[in-house]
Amino acid sequence: MNFSLKMLRKPLYFVVLLAGVGFGLFGFINQDNSTYISNDYNDYYKIFIDSELKKLEQQIDILNTMAIGLDSSKKSIKKVQDQCLNTRKAFKRIEGVLTYYYPEHINVYINGAPLDHVSSLSTSQDFEKGNYYLGSIENYKNSVPLDMLEAGHYSGETYNILAPTGLQRIDELLFSEEAFRSKDELLKLTTQLKVTFKIVHQSMALRKYYFNFEIIESSRLDLVRVLSRGITGFDTPGSLNAIEEASASLYGIEEILQPLINVSEKYRLSLRKLFKDGQRFLKRHHNFETFDRLVFIKSYLNPLYKELLLLQQELEIPTSAEKFNETPSWNALSENIFSDDFLNPYYYSLLKKDEDSPELRQLGEKLFFDKTLSNNNTISCATCHDPKLAYSDGERTSKAGIVGKRLDRNSPTLINSVFSDRYFYDLRAFDLEDQAEHVIDNHLEFNTSIIAIVKKLNADKIYQNKFKEIYNSDSINRYQFSSALASYVISLSSFNSDFDKYLRGESFNLNANVKRGFNLFMGKANCATCHFAPTFSGLIPPLFQENESEVLGVLQSPGSYVVDTDSGRIKNGLSKDHHQIFNKSFKTTTVRNVALTAPYFHNGAYTTLEDVLDFYNLGGAQGIGLAYEVPNQTLAPDPLGLTEDEMEDIIAFMKSLNDVPKYFSN
Repeated sequence: MNFSLKMLRKPLYFVVLLAGVGFGLFGFINQDNSTYISNDYNDYYKIFIDSELKKLEQQIDILNTMAIGLDSSKKSIKKVQDQCLNTRKAFKRIEGVLTYYYPEHINVYINGAPLDHVSSLSTSQDFEKGNYYLGSIENYKNSVPLDMLEAGHYSGETYNILAPTGLQRIDELLFSEEAFRSKDELLKLTTQLKVTFKIVHQSMALRKYYFNFEIIESSRLDLVRVLSRGITGFDTPGSLNAIEEASASLYGIEEILQPLINVSEKYRLSLRKLFKDGQRFLKRHHNFETFDRLVFIKSYLNPLYKELLLLQQELEIPTSAEKFNETPSWNALSENIFSDDFLNPYYYSLLKKDEDSPELRQLGEKLFFDKTLSNNNTISCATCHDPKLAYSDGERTSKAGIVGKRLDRNSPTLINSVFSDRYFYDLRAFDLEDQAEHVIDNHLEFNTSIIAIVKKLNADKIYQNKFKEIYNSDSINRYQFSSALASYVISLSSFNSDFDKYLRGESFNLNANVKRGFNLFMGKANCATCHFAPTFSGLIPPLFQENESEVLGVLQSPGSYVVDTDSGRIKNGLSKDHHQIFNKSFKTTTVRNVALTAPYFHNGAYTTLEDVLDFYNLGGAQGIGLAYEVPNQTLAPDPLGLTEDEMEDIIAFMKSLNDVPKYFSN
């Protein structure tokens, strides 16, 4: 059956059509009047997606043509800038679907951050040479779908430094004072974009089926993206056209969901109202700096996120995790983006949910506080991660297990630390268990080995009995030991701060300075472009599967004009990170509980949050004239222009994120 998008926009026509097709395109109605939903709307999805992809390809072509004709006049630059905005809005209408199927390709080539980065991908010039995927575009598209090749293609052992490419870099260039002087780069970028997008477009054309669970999950993840990367300005580093782009994203989400919304008996009207009211709010409040992100999130994004889950459940559409028995990072059954079950901690650990238990956590807690596990019986995990200090230690750099010695870096909080794909400031460990082993092996810390610890545990009758109660085995092994520790650290996750409760509607009072601070954090101050909501860390949304690190140019002490000498990520021992772009690069840690975990930064040199905000407000090392010392700084060097009152508001917001778990026993 052929039909148009407009047909499904009319609810009365849709009901009549649905009643008439029976077992056809739209499924069937069971005797109990519940609607069975399988792949009933594939034709609609294909028509909508194909239409939007064609529009986007046209916009990219126009942008490329206009870049060719760019001259130095203000009128010419303005025309190309306007076309850039149109192209980006066309992308935003379909971004959720594209990134659901091809996240790596989109992130690297279509809309990645405008920074040099390390990747095992081909260089972008290889597209023009026909070398991409070991063949031409034509040969590639006739082999297998793009997403089927990604697993192998993106896991090479040779890592290249890729220059920034795609829409974000184009946006940054066009809206800078260097727009015309960067014409050659702009032309190169738009030409590359034509090719890299064509690969996606042709691959999507080969796709035969779009399933309901894919469409609804991609839509909900797109709402997360709007919240954490859209309205913050992360995606629009030059134009700051974030609010109009959020509107384009909502349009795309609503349109692709039309069949599912229209068939809903419970949520059809409320969803339409939420989309309509959300769009109205965006149109009325479109100034980037004054936009009330808190109201938008609380009144529209979070309610939409929840109602789409309820719609999914009403229509009995499974989640991808249920369908494929996976352990994903994002919990598709979560009802609120700021809920404590929004992310799945077991994605980040070797320990899985069905292996965990209260008994294992209690055993892990005992190990966490046990000093006899260290070589000289003087330190435990709690030595550097004291529950009374939000699982940090209050020291500039942590005390070592040897009297008079100290470690090189500050001790971060363990609360919510599980939500990370790599651990330590230099990102040298890849899971919780690996992280623990680094501490155990370090001669300045535990100065022992897991083998030696397991031997100690097997010689201890109390531990023997506790492990046997859980594992029903006569001997303790390293996996059991690591699992117990991981279980305890996983339990130190908490999203129940005053701020979280307010956004979930569990409390109705939030101080005005906290509200102002959140809007500044998410907007003018640029904090949320690195500390992504809702974790407020460098774990990148919406899939939360990769950690960012940043080069800030941290000083040896505030106002010293001397850059700290710690090399950071470049010296973490991993060949993939041994590149100059990672010199003085450090993991972006969470600002949750930051008011309780002074001093700050990897070197602990900043004793107050006021000092920290002053540093950012000036633009880091480059902002105070130290560009030669830190040439690869990823923090924007431009002063933020924050007033004293604004910085106080931001601090008030960060304090509202205080939330220390109450269930430790020591």
